Amino acid sequence: MKEKEIKMKKVLMVLLVMGVIFCFASMGILAEKADYVGKIGISLPTATHGYLGRVNWWVQKAVNDWKEKSPSLEFLVLTADNVTKQAADIEDLMVKEIDAIVIFPFDASVTSVVEEVYEKGIYTVVLDRGTTKPVYDVYISNDDEGYTRVGTEWIAKELGYKGKMVVIEGIPCPINTIRIDTIKATAAKYPGLEILDSQPGFWNQQKALAVMENYLQKYPQIDAVYTADDDMMKGALQAYKESGRSDIKIFLGGGASKVMLQKIMHGDKLVRANVTYPPDCIATAIGLAILGYNNQTFEGFYQKKLPLRIILSAELVTSENAADYYNPDEVD
Repeated sequence: MKEKEIKMKKVLMVLLVMGVIFCFASMGILAEKADYVGKIGISLPTATHGYLGRVNWWVQKAVNDWKEKSPSLEFLVLTADNVTKQAADIEDLMVKEIDAIVIFPFDASVTSVVEEVYEKGIYTVVLDRGTTKPVYDVYISNDDEGYTRVGTEWIAKELGYKGKMVVIEGIPCPINTIRIDTIKATAAKYPGLEILDSQPGFWNQQKALAVMENYLQKYPQIDAVYTADDDMMKGALQAYKESGRSDIKIFLGGGASKVMLQKIMHGDKLVRANVTYPPDCIATAIGLAILGYNNQTFEGFYQKKLPLRIILSAELVTSENAADYYNPDEVD
């Protein structure tokens, strides 16, 4: 009988402890592991063209999502229309004693101030255009080599591995160099595929339009136009349609913008494919800054620190899978 009483008391004690834990948890007294903290600075270029507009949209989405999950987080977002302004913004964020920073460089010349942030011990995540040396805790980028290799291979196949192609480049910078070198190296595998010209359009619709107008005057036959950026492709398409010519078979951009995905889904004859270059890369970068500062890693990732470099995949988008990449809420 005495033994039964002891067992009963043990059971009651366990139930009591469990009840207390449940009550505390229901009142929010027990902090969850996901309750992240920190003041996060975010520095990026002003949205001067469509892709950066999408990037800015994803910044706001990530900030709102993280605030909802972890109200203790604080975000300071600054945009700059030139590299001097961005350097000043980063200095300002340091003065405001941020714990971590996400930097989308205006161009690689911002490296010196990024190094200053990094050496100060602020958790630093750099993305996209990069820096001239590894002055960061994490660098995340879309796959610039894969991005243009996949695109050039698709153009070559669509043309039957022979034809004349023109290229409209972006802003001269490390990632643009990777892209153009990859296009040339991939095209060189096919003797029948000729790159007539390659000029910078600075990731700008109007500048790309001017470059395309020049190409149309200079070259009597063009089979494909590769802009590697959807904003520039808008300008190139406009110039072609206004010219009255009908020789070009393919226009390929990149970044999978809403308007180009719609063209693919609706069976446009000139725009039949695209390659992903996700603007939500910056949202992932914000997540990396939060995880890194809070000494967390990915679930199922056995190392104690996040990877130094993360490269996202470049995926070919056609009519068969365009709907999977279409986001109706994203800006264009």
